Amino acid sequence: MTLSRRKLLTGAVGSAALATTARADDPAITELPDWTVYLGDGVDAAPYGVPSEYEADAVRRDVPWLTADPVSSVNFTPLHKLEGIITPNGLCFERHHGGVAQIDPAEHRLMINGLVDKPLVFTMDDIKRFPRENKIYFLECAANTGMEWRGAQLNGCQFTHGMVHCVQYTGVPLRYILEEAGVKTSAKWIMPEGADASAMTRSIPLEKALDDCMVAFAMNGEALRPEQGYPLRIVVPGWEGNMWVKWLRRIEVGDEPWHHREETSKYTDLLESGKARRFTWEMDVKSVITNPSPQAPITHEKGHTVLSGLAWSGRGTVERVDVSIDGGRNWTTARIDGPSHSKALHRFYHEFDWEGSPLLLQSRAIDSEGWVQPTKGALREVRGTESIYHNNSIQTWHVRKGGEVENVEVG
Repeated sequence: MTLSRRKLLTGAVGSAALATTARADDPAITELPDWTVYLGDGVDAAPYGVPSEYEADAVRRDVPWLTADPVSSVNFTPLHKLEGIITPNGLCFERHHGGVAQIDPAEHRLMINGLVDKPLVFTMDDIKRFPRENKIYFLECAANTGMEWRGAQLNGCQFTHGMVHCVQYTGVPLRYILEEAGVKTSAKWIMPEGADASAMTRSIPLEKALDDCMVAFAMNGEALRPEQGYPLRIVVPGWEGNMWVKWLRRIEVGDEPWHHREETSKYTDLLESGKARRFTWEMDVKSVITNPSPQAPITHEKGHTVLSGLAWSGRGTVERVDVSIDGGRNWTTARIDGPSHSKALHRFYHEFDWEGSPLLLQSRAIDSEGWVQPTKGALREVRGTESIYHNNSIQTWHVRKGGEVENVEVG
């Protein structure tokens, strides 16, 4: 989109007006702070860089009542504190079923067995000798937004939508490893297995495995963090996070799904009829406004306001995001900024003048396959309210006159 000279000038005037909130006699201007007078720390103060002490609020958080024990629990990415589309490694949400495995990479092995011509065992050095790729993908837990099926519960986008992150993975296309072992013609499925105490397993169709799955050993330019599967994990782009098995130690090739616990009693979609729908792998098109939101209220009285949010789809790219400030009565196309990668997060913005009156903020994403993010009512008509997984409905934030924001639903 090309901006006219008039719009550019108007924007410049608006920006100048924003700066007039500071007074000429502001002590921050008239008095020299310590950091302009005294020397700072040297280069050896932090061998591994850490955020500023003034950003200490940007951390993962949990909700204690959600699970009984931290080793089988989840914490949440602080989406309201982030910019762009890449999640810093230290803020990627965690979901564990048996705690974080601490693995010596020199002793770690990846075994390929089952319906293959030659069962193989790889060391980490072996894996890194294959051709590698770098891909940006989001990872979303199927239970993300799961507490909202029956109504608005968790007051903050970190807690309603924070089981998602997006990083650049470095690794080996899984098809290269399977080709090395020689997949038999009768093979139709694979089953990755984790080396942690829960021995996580999931059945994945061979077609997906040969398409875009990766065996990753790095994220955002450095080795995987232990909580993200160090030293090796499988990447299953666009599909539910439970399938992205961490601490990957084995891949079995078979001719049918294994029907293990995490795809029968768990990670199935309970319908209103009482039946459970299985193997709904793709994460559907979804979005959320991250600012303003309950943890990021509006702090100015009136005037120019920047609305920001994230959108994603497991079926491709996000083609458009619409936003509403009146609960869905009227919609405006938001501005998507930054890179647009398939099966990755997209950043969107909408700038408007806030008059200080209450708002009902919503966002609605549309992906490259034509899928449109549904309202909560439309999704409940199909799915009921008894499910946990795959809630991609439109989220509503209520902005009060004072700028405070809360999680609500609209009819």
